[in-house]
Amino acid sequence: MGIFSGISHELIDIIEWTDDSSNVMLWRFPRWQNEIKNGAKLVVRQAQVAVFVNEGKIADVFEPGTYTLETKNLPVLTTLKGWKYGFNSPFKAEVYFVNTKQYTDQKWGTKNPIMLNDEKFGMVDLRAFGTYAFRVSDAKKFIEEIVGTNSAFTTEDIDGQLRSLMVTNLTNAVAKSNMGVEKFSANLDEFSVFAKEKLDPTFAEYGLTLTKLIVENVSLPPELQKEIYQYSRLGKVDMSKLAQMNVANSIQTAAANPGGLAGAGMGIGVGFGMGNMMANTMGQSMNQMQQQQQAAPPPPPIPQAIQYFIAVDGKQTGPFNEQQLSQMAQSGALTRESLIWKNGMAAWTAAGQVPEVANVFGAVPPPLPA
Repeated sequence: MGIFSGISHELIDIIEWTDDSSNVMLWRFPRWQNEIKNGAKLVVRQAQVAVFVNEGKIADVFEPGTYTLETKNLPVLTTLKGWKYGFNSPFKAEVYFVNTKQYTDQKWGTKNPIMLNDEKFGMVDLRAFGTYAFRVSDAKKFIEEIVGTNSAFTTEDIDGQLRSLMVTNLTNAVAKSNMGVEKFSANLDEFSVFAKEKLDPTFAEYGLTLTKLIVENVSLPPELQKEIYQYSRLGKVDMSKLAQMNVANSIQTAAANPGGLAGAGMGIGVGFGMGNMMANTMGQSMNQMQQQQQAAPPPPPIPQAIQYFIAVDGKQTGPFNEQQLSQMAQSGALTRESLIWKNGMAAWTAAGQVPEVANVFGAVPPPLPA
């Protein structure tokens, strides 16, 4: 990956890095007896940055180009070395080459599900995965925050840390997105853009830039997916036409059954007259059903589920329905001593003293004996 040549007194004459790898982000130039020749050539290729470090302190940074190492090209290093009038002798310094190209197709995913409190479906577990791309945008900050004294650094060395950062920030992004769980899968592009905006500041703290973030999939528990499908179809179906179709199918099935309409006292071979009479009877029945439906009063409103609030660490949480309270009691998040309140109660009361809530503790096993 790196080459150097020596002249008399074994001094470094050319400093460069010919990188043929796909995953090396940083490489430290090997100093020959720790001395660099006065007037040596520094070659920085495209998508590279060279950083000089003196005794642990970052000095000068060189963008792509070819340089002759002299006092005027090394102002910070000159100050650190105390060269008031320049230098004519070899000097010692560490030279790091940082790769600034874009690293693509990096994988990320949630090891554990993300818990989201959805307005329609309550507490929901989400899983997500996808790819991302990034590059080093601030070589000095990258060396200070990530690399340290390593002589080489690859994408594998930082992969685990970046994944943890992404999952943590994506969890916060999901909570702040205000998107219903049924909309995540249908709006992956929108969520990808939103999540990238939340992650950009975190990457910048390490001298990195998140160039692209792709959320390939957001998965829900199978039982919740089935419930969402049913919920979405409910608004698309014409209930009156569905009822008529079901009635017609039922009559057709009964007519084909010897014990059905065709065999109810008349037998199968009655003839066309009986068929016409049945058709007229069916028409009258359908008309009567429609008239009854129009005359019938509308059904009463569906009673609303009771909502409870729970005091946790002196703060109000909720609301929660009885099913959620039962789940929380099973996990230990709700105990008989937990303070709860609902509309109509005069004050916060222990859950075990509220009759309709006390039932949820009946399925909770007692503590194990010592």
